Amino acid sequence: MNAITRRHLLAAAAAAALPWMSPAQAWPVRPVRLIVPFPPGGLIDTMARLMGTRLAQLLGQPVVVDNKPGAGGNVGAAEAARAAPDGYTFVMASPPLTISPALYASLPYRPEQIVPVGLVGRVPNVLLVHPKSGVQTVADLVARAKAAPGQLNYASNGNGTSLHLSAELFKSTTGSFITHIPYRGAAAAVTGLMAGEVDMMFENLPSVLGQIQGGNVRALAVTTAQRSKALPAVPTLQASGLPDFDVSAWYGMAAPAGTPAAAMERMAQALAQVARDPEVVRTMESRGADVGFLDAAAMGAFMAQDAAKWKRVANFAKITLG
Repeated sequence: MNAITRRHLLAAAAAAALPWMSPAQAWPVRPVRLIVPFPPGGLIDTMARLMGTRLAQLLGQPVVVDNKPGAGGNVGAAEAARAAPDGYTFVMASPPLTISPALYASLPYRPEQIVPVGLVGRVPNVLLVHPKSGVQTVADLVARAKAAPGQLNYASNGNGTSLHLSAELFKSTTGSFITHIPYRGAAAAVTGLMAGEVDMMFENLPSVLGQIQGGNVRALAVTTAQRSKALPAVPTLQASGLPDFDVSAWYGMAAPAGTPAAAMERMAQALAQVARDPEVVRTMESRGADVGFLDAAAMGAFMAQDAAKWKRVANFAKITLG
């Protein structure tokens, strides 16, 4: 055996003995881009930055948040779909990925161009009324709506949003007729509710937690199957007589289809660690989020169920955008 061959064999043996030399663990070797399809400061952006800081520590490379807002999340999703599937572009996944295909006749991307990596948590929506409305329970609200079809109204942060569709799901589930009043954003909608301009609305829990605690609005129920740790005294809609109602503003990570398996697996491992990190969990729960990791397969099944639900709601409400 000559010296060159011997050196090659020794190098190969050494590489095989070092687990960190495997392709899955060699990635990443440069900064990772994380597309956020919404402006800075919102719920998904906040979660992305919190996760990105911890992921950078785990991966040993910066995770650069890149905000690409527009068209209800479709601009950022299209950016992710077009990105090179080289393991260095990911996208924050949230309800628009399952809602938009049900609403838009033409999307700037194909849903199959974006694949799940891992789901990290869920944020309940919460059903709100004015504290002086006299409505104390979900049953009270349903009874009032059925007694005066079309006379009650609800606010949303805009047509085709998860809050709009949550209310339409409520209508289809309860067999009630309540008029939609879209506002320019959630803050304006909450202000309208507090001013008595509308009778009810759904809102992401973190955005309105302070108003609930301050008594400015009354929370009748949360939309998830379990009670929220942030509002333990508030029942779920399922416990309030709507057994199949389960809606959340979920968040996780996805990637362009074709991203190398090594990068997908390593990112999923890191996401699972983030979801177990006590500081991250404490911070997210303080914002009203429930943290719990689902791997790519489980996240894919969850997204398929979510997409089917919103398709049914869009058909019921006859909502078409774009």
